[in-house]
Amino acid sequence: MPGPLACPVCAAESEFFLSEDSRDYFRCARCEARFLSPDQRPAPGAEKAQYLLHENAIADPAYRRFLSRLADPLLARLSPASSGLDYGCGPGPALAAILGEAGHEVAVYDPFFRPDSSVLDTQYDFITCTEAAEHFHDPAAEFECLRQRVRCGGFLAIMTCFQTDDDRFAGWHYRKDPTHVVFYREATFRYLSGIWGWACESPAKDVVLMQRPKA
Repeated sequence: MPGPLACPVCAAESEFFLSEDSRDYFRCARCEARFLSPDQRPAPGAEKAQYLLHENAIADPAYRRFLSRLADPLLARLSPASSGLDYGCGPGPALAAILGEAGHEVAVYDPFFRPDSSVLDTQYDFITCTEAAEHFHDPAAEFECLRQRVRCGGFLAIMTCFQTDDDRFAGWHYRKDPTHVVFYREATFRYLSGIWGWACESPAKDVVLMQRPKA
């Protein structure tokens, strides 16, 4: 049985959880994240090849409906003409298009498909991260990067399929994607919000809005 590992989200010592499909998973009692052993994460080439199999066209109505679970509650809270960043936008930045159509200015970033890191040199009224956090190899560093780039009063909006049932983890479709290496619970984001001193709410299934204090 593998020994304990540091949680990549909160750095607490985490216990071995289970082995499935020749992969070892751990769970953190502090932030409640589950994660794949770091030495079993996919290499960049294999990771990008998997992403290219996704069919997430900007104009696809079904994909837009899926993203509306995050877009609708976020739009209801934004001031007119806000500035934002879609972080981990993938090859088809549909969410950025939806938010842009609503009158907001949205920059995009993705390490594989939109790697211009200059967009990370400023702050934004909102940052979105949809179906991307589960791919983070170093979530603590990624979340700290995003936290620093949200203006006072702004939002960090995240959508990822929340892990809820350890007994069903082995057969869970989300686990079976080889690029999914960290699995969060709503409690994980409430933990992060708490240590940051931010507000946190879950307005829809698998969605959290984390708001930085206004002052």
